[in-house]
Amino acid sequence: MAPTRGAGGGVRLPPMNAMEILRETVRVLRGDPHAFTSILFLLLCPASGCLLLSSAALDGTVVVPLARRLLVAAATSGLPLTHFVRQLAHHLAATLVSAVVSLPALLTLLLAARAAVAYTVAAVCMEAPRGRGDITLLARRAWPRLAATYALGCAAVAAGLVAFLSLLVTACSTLRAMLYPPDIVVCAGLFTVLAYSVVYAHTIIICNLGGVIAVLEEVARVNALRWSVQLMRRQTHVGLLIFLGSTIGLAFVEGLFEHRVKTLSYGDGSSRLWEGPLLVLMYSFVMLIDSMMNAVFYFTCRSSNLGFLDEEGGSVEELEMMRAGNLDAIR
Repeated sequence: MAPTRGAGGGVRLPPMNAMEILRETVRVLRGDPHAFTSILFLLLCPASGCLLLSSAALDGTVVVPLARRLLVAAATSGLPLTHFVRQLAHHLAATLVSAVVSLPALLTLLLAARAAVAYTVAAVCMEAPRGRGDITLLARRAWPRLAATYALGCAAVAAGLVAFLSLLVTACSTLRAMLYPPDIVVCAGLFTVLAYSVVYAHTIIICNLGGVIAVLEEVARVNALRWSVQLMRRQTHVGLLIFLGSTIGLAFVEGLFEHRVKTLSYGDGSSRLWEGPLLVLMYSFVMLIDSMMNAVFYFTCRSSNLGFLDEEGGSVEELEMMRAGNLDAIR
C-alpha cells in the first residue's frame, strides 16, 4: 500500500493490519536495499553474534549454575521439576546471561541500527534524499534519546520479571502449604506464566514503538512511552501480531542455533560450526524486519492520531529538514 503525502509534506500511511504492514515493509526494503544491507552487516550482525554466542560460550560456567539455582527456588516453592520447568529455567538463565554480557553491544550496535532503520524507513516513505552521511548524522543525534528510552524499557521489563518470579514463588508456596496436589500447583504456575506473557508482550510493543518515537520525535523516556500508549490505543492487536511474528522467528533461529551449533558434532563427528554465521545472519535479518515493521507501524499509528500529535506539538522535524535538504540547520 503506497503512502500518501499530507499537507505538511510528511508521509501518511493508512491504518493497516499486520500482513499489510509486512507488505509495506518489503516495499520499503526494496526502496533502498543498499542502506538496509549496510545496517544488516555492519550493525545487526555483530549485535546478533554477541547475543547468540554469549550464552553458548558461558553455558557451562554461568548458565548451568544459574539454572540450577532457579530450579532449587522452583522446588522450594512447590513446583514439580518437570521437563518443562527445567527447560524454562535453563532458557531464563541463558536469556539473563546473554542480556547482561551483551549489554554493551545492545547499547551501541543495536540502538544505532534501530535509529538508522527508523530514519531510513522514514526517508524511503517520504521519498527524501537519503545520503548515508545524513542518516549516520541523524542516528547519532537520536542515540541519546533512544538510549534513555531503551534503558527505561529495560527497567520496566526487569521490574516485571522480578514481580513475576515473586508472584510465582508466592502462589506456588501458598498452594503447597495448603496441601494442594502437585497438579494444582502446576496449573497455578502455568496461569501465572500466561499472565506474565501477556503483560510482557504489551510492555515490549510499547517499548519498541516508544523507541521509534524517540528517534523520529523530540521526546524520550517516559514521554516517548506515553506517546506510544496513546498512538496504538486502537491498534494494539496489530502490535501484538508483529511482536508474535518476530518472537516466533527469533525463537526458531535460536532453537536452530541451540541444536545445530552448541552441539558441535554429528554422530559421525563432522562439525556443525560452519552453520553459525548463517544462523547469525538469519537472526540479524529477522531483527531488521522487526525494526522496519515497528517503524512502519509507527507511521500508520501516527496518521490515525494526528489530533493527539497536534495537541502535544509533535512533528518529525528532523525528517522534514532532511527532505528539504536543510541538514546544515541541524549540524
